Amino acid sequence: MTTTQLTTVETTSTRKLTTAKAMAEGIAQEMERDPSVFYLGEDVGSYGGIFGSTGGLLDTFGPERVLDTPISETAYIGLATGAAVEGMRPIAELMFVDFFGVCMDQIYNHMAKIHYESGGNVTVPMVLTTAVGGGYSDGAQHSQCLWGTFAHLPGMKVVVPSTPYDAKGLMISAIRDDNPVVYMFHKGVMGLPWMKKNPHATDVVPEEPYEVPIGKARIAREGADVTVVTVSRSVHDTLDVAERLAADGVLDAEVIDLRSLKPLDRDAILTSVAKTGRLVVVDEDYLSFGLSGEVAATVADADPGMLRAPVARVAVPDVPIPYARSLEYAVLPTQDRIEQALHRVTKA
Repeated sequence: MTTTQLTTVETTSTRKLTTAKAMAEGIAQEMERDPSVFYLGEDVGSYGGIFGSTGGLLDTFGPERVLDTPISETAYIGLATGAAVEGMRPIAELMFVDFFGVCMDQIYNHMAKIHYESGGNVTVPMVLTTAVGGGYSDGAQHSQCLWGTFAHLPGMKVVVPSTPYDAKGLMISAIRDDNPVVYMFHKGVMGLPWMKKNPHATDVVPEEPYEVPIGKARIAREGADVTVVTVSRSVHDTLDVAERLAADGVLDAEVIDLRSLKPLDRDAILTSVAKTGRLVVVDEDYLSFGLSGEVAATVADADPGMLRAPVARVAVPDVPIPYARSLEYAVLPTQDRIEQALHRVTKA
């Protein structure tokens, strides 16, 4: 285990869970531990969350702590913010991140700013969960990532797990944090049967509660030739490409799974790039003014002389996500696009 993989638990467990079940287990364990934790959102009760992340919670904790809300994101996210200010630890689910426009006033002008506006006297210990990502033809209003939008705005922490292990550990860390945390989960890593098959969506998850530190990246694969910085579903696509190219003797890529965007583990990025001298950023968010530019700027601000080749960015071009499958996969950071970028920087 590398220093970027440290958590509060070591385990020999071989039990495997999907990301959805790992999230639900982390939530349940915190609700059992702390009676101030409750969950609210659309279809989070008897339905178990449309992506399975609240399965079984209603049966265990009842409707007073697992609340199905009306379709009014402004109302229930405002309710959660008020409850957090009064000492509760709510978890509010925004069903799709694409819906943030109808409730951004509550998220950014209230949830994110109250601590600052109170001179640090009032905390807002709440979690805002939301589903992100495309790859299954759900169109322009249900397929975005937008984590760069939230990371750009001060006052909120932003975490994005890629594995079941991190999904549980980051959820527990987010619930225990005294700051508002935006917890963004990609539909493609949830282990849902109707999504595109992802062999990485099920993994070993310890039964006991544990924390994954917010703001600490994970070295998903060590390598010597090029650093690939990425997050969420793209971690798995990048690892597949890296393993294939290494097996063919082409190149040896180091893969950094950021896990958190705010705070960003800049030390992990710089340490890796100092070793490899090359950088590829893979991001399912939009290309302009986002994560890929921030990672590149991190290296440029510290020491651009570390780079032996220009930075390559694999991201979604500045267009809405298309509905047609062929067009959608033309804009997503697919394995073909990742491989092309790796070849480009290592041949420079």
